[in-house]
Amino acid sequence: MKSLLFHSALLLALATAPLTHAADATIPNSKPVRALLITGGCCHDYALQAEAFIEGVKKYGAVTWTVVNEGGTTKNAKIALYDNPDWAKPYDVVVHNECFADLDDPVYIRKITAAHRAGVPAIVIHCAMHTYRVTAADDWREFLGVTSRRHDHQSKYPVTPVVKAHAAMLGFPASWVTPMDELYVIEKLWPGAKALATSVSEADGKTYPVIWANDYHGTRVFGTTFGHGNATWHDPVFIAVISHGLLWAAGREN
Repeated sequence: MKSLLFHSALLLALATAPLTHAADATIPNSKPVRALLITGGCCHDYALQAEAFIEGVKKYGAVTWTVVNEGGTTKNAKIALYDNPDWAKPYDVVVHNECFADLDDPVYIRKITAAHRAGVPAIVIHCAMHTYRVTAADDWREFLGVTSRRHDHQSKYPVTPVVKAHAAMLGFPASWVTPMDELYVIEKLWPGAKALATSVSEADGKTYPVIWANDYHGTRVFGTTFGHGNATWHDPVFIAVISHGLLWAAGREN
């Protein structure tokens, strides 16, 4: 019984504590990128996604990771990290892969966007685009570079690169079909954002950005609306583009 209780306590500690992962020593880089991954909330296997990204990026660059997975499976959680006004300062880039669609608190949201507006780069993945979608304020959407409130059904979507020369698109194939994933309906591409790749909706026949780069008041933000299912996170093309996007956002594209 004591052994079982100890094992359960250990699993609980691992599940709730922030995780720090060292860079792969086989990658020649004297100054690893310091990345913070904010994840958690509704609808996705965030533990698997975090590990897939952490392992996958090793092929492309040296990254040290801090992972904050909070909020359980709710759609309206708040992350205590943001109560510290200097929450983003230790990092070269922040990865937003959370899903808190029903949280409506503009003051809280501006604690996040203020750090990025001050110069901390970011990459935003999948449900980060629907996070805080119920709020009327546009602060989060301007930061993302896109406005989206809904998505189409899951399918295998052909992806067409439109800016092949961008550093985040390094090695991106001329044609790529996603694993089963969701196509987000983009209502608006903000003035600072540039679509890097698009897909066509099977529902309305319209073309939507699925990969983009955003200039948020001089701060680099890379985004993709894909990343719903585990199969996408096991796809080498997806891992490559978010890895290159992370390095570009952090200013390490060379």
